Amino acid sequence: MTFSYDVVVIGGGILGLATAYALTERDRTATIAVVEKETSWAAHQTGRNSGVIHSGLYYRPGSLKARFAVEGARRMVDFCARHEVAHRVTGKLVIATGAHELPRLRELHARGLANGVPVTELTADQVREREPHVLSIGGLHVASTGIVDYGDVCRALVDVLHARGVSLRTGAGVVDIAVHPHETVVQTRLGELRGRVLVNCAGLYSDRIAALAGDPPPVRIVPFRGEYHELIPSRRGLVHGLVYPVPDPAFPFLGVHLTRGIHGDVHVGPNAVLALRREGYSWARIAPRELAATLAYRGMWHLARRHWRYGAGEMLRSVAKPAMVRAVQRMLPEVTAADLVRAPAGVRAQAVRPDGDLVDDFLITGGERTVHVLNAPSPAATAALPIGDEIASRVAERLGSLSHR
Repeated sequence: MTFSYDVVVIGGGILGLATAYALTERDRTATIAVVEKETSWAAHQTGRNSGVIHSGLYYRPGSLKARFAVEGARRMVDFCARHEVAHRVTGKLVIATGAHELPRLRELHARGLANGVPVTELTADQVREREPHVLSIGGLHVASTGIVDYGDVCRALVDVLHARGVSLRTGAGVVDIAVHPHETVVQTRLGELRGRVLVNCAGLYSDRIAALAGDPPPVRIVPFRGEYHELIPSRRGLVHGLVYPVPDPAFPFLGVHLTRGIHGDVHVGPNAVLALRREGYSWARIAPRELAATLAYRGMWHLARRHWRYGAGEMLRSVAKPAMVRAVQRMLPEVTAADLVRAPAGVRAQAVRPDGDLVDDFLITGGERTVHVLNAPSPAATAALPIGDEIASRVAERLGSLSHR
């Protein structure tokens, strides 16, 4: 059976759902379908992260990440309040544990102020007042950071979209796409959908979907697994809120941090290791063809040659718990191996250029009838509502130009 729509959105994570939400905000008469290959929403990146509402502290002023994170944090809190999604604005600490990190801490402070983030400097004593068990020589307090379960946010979005008449299809994996002069045709496992414009929010498979739609992507998605541990219940009192290290500016990863979540659990992580398949949540999950394609990509070779020491350290902390515990003890010296148990991992879809550079901002491309989100790692969940607006604006431009033919 064939169904026709103004817009077909591929991907049922928070970006696909936020895009459909933004489209309905612009035009309640537009016909929209969202297709998701899994049997539930938010099954991958959206449902497997730290659950933090990010402030916009880290990102280059003027970048999409900086602009959309600051706006997105405010709007995410408003959305959660309006739709009764459990959340809290807790603030967070970014701490220095060595003198060599103090210049970068000062740079972060300046960057946060440039981005309009409420950030203040703290002495070691002031850090200790907030987090008595954390070791530091100083830090920053970021007031606008919060916590939420993004799966709950997605369930609220689904409720809104259902009420607005959006067609929501799970179990509808995409098997083929054809872009014609007058429409796009998406073949799924549940049937055929035709749309005037196609939006690709497929996350870990976004580059594959772009290629399937006839738009060769300028980047390749490389999957990095982020592994978490969790404090056992009797030791959760070691961490009161959110505690982050000073990040290494050479990498787009924030480093292993301490997160007290919305349900009271305390997670430690994530690290960043190459996943052996795009949805490889453990070392045992391997897809030989996907792994071979990743390893054959010249951008991956450039990346590995440039950052092999960092990668080796991350891999050691993945397979050797004592190494991971030592890394955590730099911030939380009282923690022991017995205090930590494995928690579910996530996989980050990181776009890598052919020269090995990691794309450090959100990347949205497209064709005449297509819009592709090709890089949307953290803070994309925080920024989902303004990202959805940006995509909806690009869709409207395409629909407008097509209607004037």
